[in-house]
Amino acid sequence: MTSLAALIRRDIVVALRAGGGAMIGVLFFVSVVVVMPFALGPDLALLKRIGPAILWLGAMLASLLTLDRLFTADQEDGSLDLIVMSRTPLELSCAAKALAHWLAAGVPLIVATPLIGILLNLDATATFAVALTLLVGTPALTFTGMIGAALAVTLRRGGLLLAVVVLPLSIPVLIFGVAASNAAVEGAMPFGTPFSILCALSLVSLVVGPFAAAASLRHGLD
Repeated sequence: MTSLAALIRRDIVVALRAGGGAMIGVLFFVSVVVVMPFALGPDLALLKRIGPAILWLGAMLASLLTLDRLFTADQEDGSLDLIVMSRTPLELSCAAKALAHWLAAGVPLIVATPLIGILLNLDATATFAVALTLLVGTPALTFTGMIGAALAVTLRRGGLLLAVVVLPLSIPVLIFGVAASNAAVEGAMPFGTPFSILCALSLVSLVVGPFAAAASLRHGLD
């Protein structure tokens, strides 16, 4: 547990440094949301209707933007080989790195949601609902994206592979995240059903993601 805590602490510090990638994702998320009202025009009803989808799409793209640094930095300085050969199970190390990435890059997106939701004409209740869905849904984006990051780091020019692998896995999370947010905003359908499915997707990714990423790293680095 001490080694895992040290790994999480180290990854958070590295991610928050200049060039670490965490702040780039937040700035990208804010930029997407800020530009949308200018593109759509002054229709406040339209902004409120599609606001949750804009927030979720921005969060998904921001998460994808920062995933390439999940294992690449460790490969560049040689620490990835030490992580693979350490006594700590590789699955737990992968889970710790994904958790650190979510804390450094995902949580700031959730914190920023209530502030930038005002630009999309969302009231306090709708903004809280969207932030809640992002809180339970963004871990699924991180832990499924970790699989693509592990594949990309073991192959040359794996950046394109990262997008090809991660985007299809992220679509169900995006669908149910937007559905739950719209249910809370419009009240046309029960909030609990898509929200429960979103929670289930995150729980499944917490189990499958570390094992798939660890298997990819073992196979690729052998």
